[in-house]
Amino acid sequence: MGFQQGLSGLAVSAKNLDVIGNNIANVSTVGFKSSQALFSDVYASSLAGATSLSVGIGAKLNDVAQLFTQGNMTVTNNPLDLAVSGNGFFMVQGTDGGQAFTRNGQFRLDAEGYIVNATSQQLMGYSVDPLTGTVSGSLTTLQIAPTGIAQTTAQASLSLNLDAESPAIAAAIDPTDPDTYTYSTAFTVYDSLGVDHTLSVYFQKSATPLTWNMAAYLDGATSALASSPVTFNADGSIATPAAPVNISAALTSGATTPLAFTLDLAGSTQFGSNSGVNSVIQDGRTAGKFLGLQIDNFGMVQGRYDNGQTLSMAQIPLYTFNNPNGLQPIGDNLWLNSTESGNATPNNPGSGVAGTLRSGAVEDSNVDLTSELVNLIVAQRTYQANAQTIRAQDQILQTLVNLR
Repeated sequence: MGFQQGLSGLAVSAKNLDVIGNNIANVSTVGFKSSQALFSDVYASSLAGATSLSVGIGAKLNDVAQLFTQGNMTVTNNPLDLAVSGNGFFMVQGTDGGQAFTRNGQFRLDAEGYIVNATSQQLMGYSVDPLTGTVSGSLTTLQIAPTGIAQTTAQASLSLNLDAESPAIAAAIDPTDPDTYTYSTAFTVYDSLGVDHTLSVYFQKSATPLTWNMAAYLDGATSALASSPVTFNADGSIATPAAPVNISAALTSGATTPLAFTLDLAGSTQFGSNSGVNSVIQDGRTAGKFLGLQIDNFGMVQGRYDNGQTLSMAQIPLYTFNNPNGLQPIGDNLWLNSTESGNATPNNPGSGVAGTLRSGAVEDSNVDLTSELVNLIVAQRTYQANAQTIRAQDQILQTLVNLR
């Protein structure tokens, strides 16, 4: 009797409908990978071995294989939404310390600045020294600093014009007496704590032709930090100081002392026009507040701060597997590696066999809804056909029972 074949056919057809239904249910799930039911036939064992007259006893479900094909990308304009183009998975870590892999790149920042997904699992990667850009070799959860890093002024550049028609002054420069200097200007410098200080620079025309005296003061002090003659050529270009002037100021605020930096007057001139500053450049900064971040195609995370800094904060790796079909799905768009998948191999995006990242986009589900709906019709008809097999066998059995 063929009840066994019909029953097994109903069982595998039901599983096929489950797989197709799960695919259709996740057609809008970001990073979802569709599955396919794999079947095989079943033959009864025989001590004499198989013969050409052997009749199968049905079908069985061998495996539910996931199809790791590339999904389409949808632009979101959220820099923390990440789509993988090519091979690779993100690694996330739960509160219990367990690690899993995902293609769903919908991330956000939590209250502590960690990059997390919708289920609060933290994205794993490598930290980066924001000052040197050196990537650490140890895997860690990724956290974005809420403030930028203060930077001590090490170099300053002042380019200005000094009026060649100004009268010479014989008295020593006194910042409290405007009659003792010809021109003055001031700009801000920063100590190691990011505290700003005002550097005032005074210029006095000397009785010696083409020569000026310069003195620098910090925060309104009356004691000069540096003084130097400034000499110009006959064409108005600066002759000396050829090297930057060294400035050093003792600090009592707890910051690194002394505050030492160089002041470069390159590009300054002496022409017969009003004295004025052309440009001021210094490399110090106060600690800035976090404004946002950007992630490049190679996984480098950079934070932007209101002090003008853009600091490299983290490197996001991608993990590849020799056999991604061997990964074990655990829900929430997560997979665990297994003996069948092999160990995870980390690579920076764009290197090795790893794909690249696209910030501000997500990878859609790779479910082809049209194909799944057609498969659903076929699976339904297959289920009905197996049911008809059982009905036919029932009618044959009923005929036998009714024999007189």
